[in-house]
Amino acid sequence: MTRIGFIRHGITDWNVEGRVQGQTDIPLNEAGRKQAYALADRLKGEEWDLIYSSDLSRTGETAEIVAKALGLPVRTDIRLREMHCGEVEGTTPEERIARWGKDWKSLPLNIESSASIVDRGLSFVFYLLDNHAGSSVLVVSHGALVRLTLKVLIPHVDTKERLRNASITTLAHLNGSWDCALYNCAKHIF
Repeated sequence: MTRIGFIRHGITDWNVEGRVQGQTDIPLNEAGRKQAYALADRLKGEEWDLIYSSDLSRTGETAEIVAKALGLPVRTDIRLREMHCGEVEGTTPEERIARWGKDWKSLPLNIESSASIVDRGLSFVFYLLDNHAGSSVLVVSHGALVRLTLKVLIPHVDTKERLRNASITTLAHLNGSWDCALYNCAKHIF
């Protein structure tokens, strides 16, 4: 059995402001660091073999905090980056409406497609299954990438709920099928 723990990074100032981060490299804020430490404390009693992270600083810092608590190294993979949000990166909902109108989502604003995000996510998951079969792997990534990848892997689970910052979702892969033991759990966040 291969087990994957998908973690969304801790909160950032742009999360608080409602700004689209996308692939803009925004660091954790102090609350995000506290969330990562709370997650690390929670995971101390569990068996994990390795940690992968997106190469963006908000995921990297979350992963490093967890890794230090568990005594594990962090490996990065660019496929785990958040979706590229094109021209909307850095904008608030109000700014998007002011610039492009209420139907801004229908405009060609150079936003990465859901299919592209899923392709990256699944490519990484299949890499884990091929290269770390039988391991328990933590994967620190971003809301859209994790949510869209999970929708494909576990269509029998309701994944509509927005993933919370520093939440963990655990899947087990056995005999070609996926089981979701935990979804969007953030009980460690105060």
